[in-house]
Amino acid sequence: MKGSISFHELSALAPDQRAALMVRTEGDLGRFVEQVRPIIDRVRREGDQALAELARELDGALVAPAAIKCRPEEFDSARRNLDAQLIASLTYAAENVRIFHQWQMPEQLRLTEVRPGVLAGEKITPIPSVACYVPRGKGAFPSCLLMTAIPARVAGVPRVMVVTPPGPDGSIDAATLVAARLAGVDEIYKCGGAQAVAAVAYGTQTVPRAAKIVGPGSPWVVAAKRLLADVIDPGPPAGPSEAIVLADETASSRVAALDLINESEHGPDSSAFLVTSSRRLAEEVRRVLPEYWKMMGPVRSGYSAAVLGGPRGGIVLAPDMEAAVDFANDYAPEHLLVLSRDPFHYLGRLVNAGEILLGEDTAIALGNYVLGPSHVLPTAGAARTWSPLSVFDFLKRTSVGYVTAQAHDGLARHAHVLAGYEGFEGHALAVSEARQTARRTA
Repeated sequence: MKGSISFHELSALAPDQRAALMVRTEGDLGRFVEQVRPIIDRVRREGDQALAELARELDGALVAPAAIKCRPEEFDSARRNLDAQLIASLTYAAENVRIFHQWQMPEQLRLTEVRPGVLAGEKITPIPSVACYVPRGKGAFPSCLLMTAIPARVAGVPRVMVVTPPGPDGSIDAATLVAARLAGVDEIYKCGGAQAVAAVAYGTQTVPRAAKIVGPGSPWVVAAKRLLADVIDPGPPAGPSEAIVLADETASSRVAALDLINESEHGPDSSAFLVTSSRRLAEEVRRVLPEYWKMMGPVRSGYSAAVLGGPRGGIVLAPDMEAAVDFANDYAPEHLLVLSRDPFHYLGRLVNAGEILLGEDTAIALGNYVLGPSHVLPTAGAARTWSPLSVFDFLKRTSVGYVTAQAHDGLARHAHVLAGYEGFEGHALAVSEARQTARRTA
């Protein structure tokens, strides 16, 4: 089993081999795009009927067009039948997510005095609507609902809805329904995959159009978002899960192995690497991983083994920790966990990651569920320019300016010169003596 874990000596890799390690599942969406096009077109033309038929054809789920929207009694039934401890844990997570995002909220109006009598600033307002995509392909993810809908609610979005794939009997996962109530959401629509993205982009007889869609999804969801980017704001890029565990010689090999499993168990399209300069640590992790796989069921352990034994996972042995940090920055992972007795030693040098978790007590799973920041993070290297999902994804900034009569002439003089240079005669006229004449005769 040990030999099945991919092992890469960083110093021995040719540039093209190193570049190959950076490739994620959604790096080449070509085949997904071609499969998604007819799905989008079908939903645009046929609406609810297409959603019902595609649920049966693609998800094996029976959903009548009239039952696409969840009814209030479905929420009530879910609450009555869900385990009390699970409800308590969902409530605990919801509280932490809400506290963090309330702290994150900016002031609604900020003004600064650029010059005496010259005020400039920003007015912050929420977007009008958002659809939160909650995946269900390899399980149920009520935590994803909390991590997308709560920041939207805190931001003040007037209409927050959820789209999520139904189960075989056409029902929505009970914990997801309870999480929706905890997040303050009462609109859930039974559709998933590319068809859900198309539904909220164009609207159907039941599903309303949304201004934006957020949340992680399969390559089919990612492809649909890209194809529909001129119809709906696709939100931050969030594809299959990925992680780098960056560990130095002081780290525990068993803790490193546990966190390496964390994201690799999501599915065979995930990515997960241990990056270290310690050969001893690397060998110990290779040895203990199979022990932990034996403690798991065959499906999730199979996913983890497939990822860590494939081209998008395993162990990267760097010549030193500087090279290890460079690799992590180049990879720009969704999740980055730093395992060291002094994890803050590396923090200043780490610049590209959706999240940076520090130390052996900050398990990736804590960030996934209860730490507070959203676990919806940029994937496929997008962390170089994108940020985690937050209240800022549901807010827009409008510039605000105010100039007093006393300050006007000083600004106008310079604006007149610049407008003249650029050849805009009307601009120049608007800040010339003609304006003062116009004001006096008004």
